[in-house]
Amino acid sequence: MILNPLAQVAIYALVLSAVLAAKLPGMNNQYAYAIYLMAGTLSWSLFSEIFGRSLNIFIENGNLIKKISFPKIALPLIVTGSALINNFLLFCAILIVFGLLGHIPTIHIMWLPILTILTVALAIGLGLMLGIINVFIRDIGQIMPIVLQFWFWLTPIVYVADILPEKYQKILLINPMSGVIMSYQNILVYSKPIDRIILLYPFSIALLSLCLALFMFLRANEEMADVL
Repeated sequence: MILNPLAQVAIYALVLSAVLAAKLPGMNNQYAYAIYLMAGTLSWSLFSEIFGRSLNIFIENGNLIKKISFPKIALPLIVTGSALINNFLLFCAILIVFGLLGHIPTIHIMWLPILTILTVALAIGLGLMLGIINVFIRDIGQIMPIVLQFWFWLTPIVYVADILPEKYQKILLINPMSGVIMSYQNILVYSKPIDRIILLYPFSIALLSLCLALFMFLRANEEMADVL
């Protein structure tokens, strides 16, 4: 699962930065754009992997769901654990590339575990909610990968939010992943501490979605077993 992000890292570092480095404000490094893109990719790859796999987690494990003795909470834990391992390997690769490009993150990198937890919480909460619905309405599983592609471009990963008009910047923040991605970029690219205010909204969405996912699972547990 890390091959695609790693390929993106290589492309960003070897090709895009040479062309687009001048378009990234606040950075003097020749490879500034590559560094910026890699920071956003680190967060998005974790979110998209957990979110995408959660959509079909119950359908793909229907036989296990039907077993009364099987701890169903293990399914999202397995998905999360696998994604975290992949993300850690990607993080190590990105740190190596950062070093080769002459960019060393500062002590603010200590905020990264908190941002990782927030990313995981958003992905699990939203993914499991839609995953439960997908058991009963299978079209969800076909539509959401397309939505995820649009979601990527509505998140400031390949562009800087500051280049947008102020009214569009505010609209951009309706996307809970925008604040998370921008926080990754602040600590990894600009060597700034996280902005706690900008994280209040994604934290609230994560908490709400986790609670709703748990409520939906408890209500639909038996029905899912029958449908599957």
